[in-house]
Amino acid sequence: MRSLRLSTALALGATATLLLTGCLGSSGSGDQDANRNADAKKVELTIGSNAVKGGKSSAAATFTEDVLIPKFVADQKAKGVDVTVKFQGDGSDDEVYKQKLSLDLSNKSGPDLISIDGIWVGEFAQAGYIKPLTDTVGDAAKVDNWDGWKQIPASVQQLGTFETKRYGVPGGTDGRVLYFNKKLFQQAGLPADWQPKSWDDIISAGQALKKLSGVTPIQINAGTAMGEATTMQGVLPLLVGTGTTIYPDGMWLGHTPRLRQVLEFYDKIYSTGLGDPVLQREAKGRDKSFAQFAANKIGILLESDYFWRSVVEPKEGVAKMADRDTAVGYALIPAARPGGGINGQDFVSMSGGGATVINPNTKFPQQAWELLQFMNSAEMVKESLNGAAKITQRTDVNTEVLASDPMLNFVATKVLPITQYRPGVAEYPRISAALQQATADVVGGKGAEAASIAYQKAVVAVAGSRDKVAGN
Repeated sequence: MRSLRLSTALALGATATLLLTGCLGSSGSGDQDANRNADAKKVELTIGSNAVKGGKSSAAATFTEDVLIPKFVADQKAKGVDVTVKFQGDGSDDEVYKQKLSLDLSNKSGPDLISIDGIWVGEFAQAGYIKPLTDTVGDAAKVDNWDGWKQIPASVQQLGTFETKRYGVPGGTDGRVLYFNKKLFQQAGLPADWQPKSWDDIISAGQALKKLSGVTPIQINAGTAMGEATTMQGVLPLLVGTGTTIYPDGMWLGHTPRLRQVLEFYDKIYSTGLGDPVLQREAKGRDKSFAQFAANKIGILLESDYFWRSVVEPKEGVAKMADRDTAVGYALIPAARPGGGINGQDFVSMSGGGATVINPNTKFPQQAWELLQFMNSAEMVKESLNGAAKITQRTDVNTEVLASDPMLNFVATKVLPITQYRPGVAEYPRISAALQQATADVVGGKGAEAASIAYQKAVVAVAGSRDKVAGN
């Protein structure tokens, strides 16, 4: 099935290449002078994104076409520059969209500005499809002195960064926390302002909740049925809580004490009745966990802010909680022990999101940089929300738009400064799948040691050689 999807993606990508070639300032090599056409008074630019009006990410497409582009054109007109900006929208499956972009960029084509998933940045950079902004713009000071960087936390800048170099400007992001049901906590004699300081504190709370009839104390996503949710809402936030990442020093983490520590934590939860192992194997297990939390049947749940704003949201959530604001608590994810997290942190998190990069083959690199700055200005970022409360990449915008939502403000002010991101390299999806299988093994009763050893073999196979894996 995967090979069939890839063949389809390749076919669609080839078609896209023919369609996009020349629509952009797209001919020529990326090795041209970065100041080419810098003084042009008539400019044509194209913005590409996996969004389309009335379809996928419709709000983003609508904002780009109806607000961003007209305002940028007017801004440039005031400077004496006649700019035409076109929106190259898409609505494909992410894998298909990624393949289209890869083929376009390999043929030195594609839009001038491209919105991509943050985990693609490293892969595209390694392939030579995109270049550091300082190379594309040709002036390090011009890039580094953009005032917008001061409003984007260093942790969030990781979204558009690879090997310490900035390749793009991050878009909105998110953060993961521990949610807890205050009503169940009260029944179990636990505090309403609960903030665990270690994994042992989580287990202790789970043991208190276990005394309640019909309640699953802890839900940490596990297994292959949960897919990437297992990795992002389970393994990776726990792993950074041990003091490392999945890709330390350019090597994949294998069968190591810290990886085993994560799997042992899973074992404590699922072999002792603190978690529901059956739920981890069900195709709709994550959705069921949402419904059970909303029905006061799960005590502690590790999730992103998506859970707050889209799942248990009182009016339009998929698992509405009318009393969300008073019944749902949230806490930072603790390191395994105080000070034991990545960078010596007491608390940790993982985040996702995208970034916008400049096509190195653009005919108008200086104007593309101006557009990239404009679209990430405080004014445009705020307008892109269209009145909604959502975490953005900019601290100044978050301070204003999240003032009335204490939970989202908590993520913006407490979580983002300490968060981490997935490694943006080509092997990551298969490493993620191996992590999911390792947790499935533990939930199935295999044991942490055996699951870790099996995971090591899978990682070596993905990496291609033993010397690319840190482990036994």
